[in-house]
Amino acid sequence: MFEDEYLSARVLIVDDEPANVRLLERILQREGFEEIDSTNDPRHFLALYAARRPDILLLDLHMPGLDGFAVMNQLKGRIPPNEFVPILVLTADITPQARQRALSAGAKDFLTKPVDPAEVVLRIRNLLQTRYFYRQLQGQNETLERKVSERTRELERAQIEIMERLARAAEYRDDETGHHAQRVGHTAALIARKLGLSDEQVVLIRRAAPLHDVGKIGIPDSILLKPGKLTAAEFDEMKKHTAIGAGILSGSGFPVLQMAEEIALYHHENWDGSGYMKMAGELIPLPAQVVHAADVFDALTHERPYKRAWTVEEALAEIRELNNRFFDPRVVEALFAVHAEDRLEVRGAPPPIADLFRTDRGQDGRELAARAAAAEARAQSPTASRPPAEPSTESWASSSAER
Repeated sequence: MFEDEYLSARVLIVDDEPANVRLLERILQREGFEEIDSTNDPRHFLALYAARRPDILLLDLHMPGLDGFAVMNQLKGRIPPNEFVPILVLTADITPQARQRALSAGAKDFLTKPVDPAEVVLRIRNLLQTRYFYRQLQGQNETLERKVSERTRELERAQIEIMERLARAAEYRDDETGHHAQRVGHTAALIARKLGLSDEQVVLIRRAAPLHDVGKIGIPDSILLKPGKLTAAEFDEMKKHTAIGAGILSGSGFPVLQMAEEIALYHHENWDGSGYMKMAGELIPLPAQVVHAADVFDALTHERPYKRAWTVEEALAEIRELNNRFFDPRVVEALFAVHAEDRLEVRGAPPPIADLFRTDRGQDGRELAARAAAAEARAQSPTASRPPAEPSTESWASSSAER
């Protein structure tokens, strides 16, 4: 409460006349103030202000060497925008010009000398009460901002969890672990980093990429899980999963879902125009090109109902063979750069997002986590075993593996 803090306020008096200072000190002491500092030399003001951090300043205007206007000018920039430190000017200058200039310079109240002790106390009390309420309001605002920030983080975590569960649902029929979708997201994000994309774009791709095959929810099991090569009619049906996925994700105002929609629709487009919708080259959005390469690599190196798991070397050799046909050469180069660092995850779940920003193995984990959290926050502004398949000698391009 204000009454509990009133008399503990720190008061600083600046007046070149010792008699004026003594008068003000007596008035304040009779009221019960104990934290009183003063100076007759305004050149000492800044040092006193920095040392004592007063709650209120009692200031004379006309002083030799450094007048009250200069003192108020010194304060500019030293009082943070979110603080209120009242200045009560006490002067013998009764001209309207002095009053207006003082109030314009930052004074919050103005008294003319000789002062009335009772009025001085009332003015000081009113100004300190205003400061008290201002600080209370600032505290409430900070509490509200903290609660809003916490709630925002909760909503972001909920959004991420929903996306991850949706991706897992899409993969559950042909990848019960759900790790394929997350590995594709991680590999795509590593490629994006090698391409020089911003932290925010890297995290967006990491979060959006696992939804690339969400449209498979609409594909019948007889086609999705068929162990052999698809017929032409079945393949046409399979190709619908890109449009289905884009439809599921369309209409969102969130950047991550907008990117996920784009990836779902275009991740089967080939660099030479031979993909699902015959888009070619730079017309294919870069995130979709990146996910295309990451998806093919992960699909090649893991067992599916219709194919065996290829070795990393076999998969990379196939991707190199398809360079400039299926894949953007820049993306292939970036994928091989990731492989050169031994960071292509081919088994199980991928590491946390913070690992995307690791540049050496001894790097501080807290630094990585902070960088990932910052990028994540920016990215969110208004993720029964089957019997082994028979080995296949078909290339990726000529098989039904690209589903």
